[in-house]
Amino acid sequence: MSPSITLLIVIAAYIGVLYWSASLGRGRGDNDTFFRAGRNASWPMVATGMIGASISGVSLISVSGWVQSTQMTYLQMCMGFIVGYAVCAFILLPLYYKWRLTSIYEYLRLRFGDRTHRTGTSFFLLSKYLGASARLYISCLVIHELLLAPLRLPFALTAGGVVLLIWGYTRRGGIATLIRTDVIQTLCMLTSLVLLFVIAAEHLNLSLQGVVEHVRSSEMSRMFEWDAGSKQGFLRQFLSGVFIVIVMTGLDQDMMQKNLTCRDLRSAQKNMCAYGLCFLPINFVLLSLGILFCAIYAQHNVPPPADGDLLLLHAISSGWLGTLVIIPFGLAMISAAFSSADSALTALTTSTCVDIIGLEQRDGAAHNAQRIRGRVHLIWAVALFLGILWIKGAGQSSIIDTIYVLASYSYGPLLGMYAFGLLTRRQTLDRAVPLVALLSPLLCGILDSLAPRLWGYTLGYELLLLNGAFTFIGLWAVSKKADTT
Repeated sequence: MSPSITLLIVIAAYIGVLYWSASLGRGRGDNDTFFRAGRNASWPMVATGMIGASISGVSLISVSGWVQSTQMTYLQMCMGFIVGYAVCAFILLPLYYKWRLTSIYEYLRLRFGDRTHRTGTSFFLLSKYLGASARLYISCLVIHELLLAPLRLPFALTAGGVVLLIWGYTRRGGIATLIRTDVIQTLCMLTSLVLLFVIAAEHLNLSLQGVVEHVRSSEMSRMFEWDAGSKQGFLRQFLSGVFIVIVMTGLDQDMMQKNLTCRDLRSAQKNMCAYGLCFLPINFVLLSLGILFCAIYAQHNVPPPADGDLLLLHAISSGWLGTLVIIPFGLAMISAAFSSADSALTALTTSTCVDIIGLEQRDGAAHNAQRIRGRVHLIWAVALFLGILWIKGAGQSSIIDTIYVLASYSYGPLLGMYAFGLLTRRQTLDRAVPLVALLSPLLCGILDSLAPRLWGYTLGYELLLLNGAFTFIGLWAVSKKADTT
């Protein structure tokens, strides 16, 4: 039996397990189950599943490939992640649990008003949609190259099939389903990652100690950059890591929705701290895997591809590692694709229903609310499919870099809104908030364009901080002291 057929059977079995796990909800399709899982989830299960949802196929591909251009300096950002998760756990989670929020953007309505609420939600929907499309694109691309490209079938068929399967098992249970399926997906992805590491080490005839020595002696093992002017400078990377986690986890409905399914605040904090500590070692392994794959290219006297996202894919498709390697690699990619996309699809549906439509405030029969939710869920599934095709047409050299740049522009206004709400007692002019939120990323774009020419300085992910600061200043300008009488 060929490896491609074996991989196809493995993936079919994997999808069968996901659908079986989804069926354990015993057919419940009410909105409380879809949005909140009854607020009764076990935190160890949530934490395990969150690892897979956060790592994603983009990390497997892009982080490993990044080692060619930035060595291991990405770990500086990962160190900042730990601080960011602590902020989310001990500052933001207590706020969300205090108000018993279904969507975290309901805080903006309670603190400022309806227009601020809808503005913050709109920025989330845009950013999450683009980020989810980018993550799912790269996973679909790898799956297509491994399975369908040899048959000369169109990429759209792969993308459509993946989105259809994800829509199928999330459309009833929503977040309650994801808590179970994400555990399966995380375990599959981490197991596959370990197998890839072992296969690469065996190909290079390296023992575990040999792998450690090879990684340590590699010129790509440099972790710290102390040049403050470099985009990889420690302080810039560390602070970017802190605030990227705050906005892409703490201010992101996708990531926080699962935390809010835990039984109580203490359980949710345990969950966030547990999975937050996993990212530094996991990303170290991914970067080490990139170093091993660069050594494999050198062993065969072939230069690594200039596009870092192709580092693993080209080596595996070349046949150097044998044909069976496509099985763990393919399983890792499809589990990563499903894990990141299913939670994004559920969060987009939840935020649209709760924040934009106001479904939970409407009067009417429960089955009508479920029908509306079902239509919104389907619309977002179709939108994801179209987003994948758009990104394929546009092309991009580093998907993970693109995701972080998008976050800098689209999550910046959210950072400014929440910071203003938490750090001040002032009340904004609600109708002016949309203008402030639009002007802030526009100013960042202008500054990003002018900085290299005027000051010889290239802005990195600190654009997120500037964006949030501009929003904060703008909100202060259109605010007044809150009436305490």
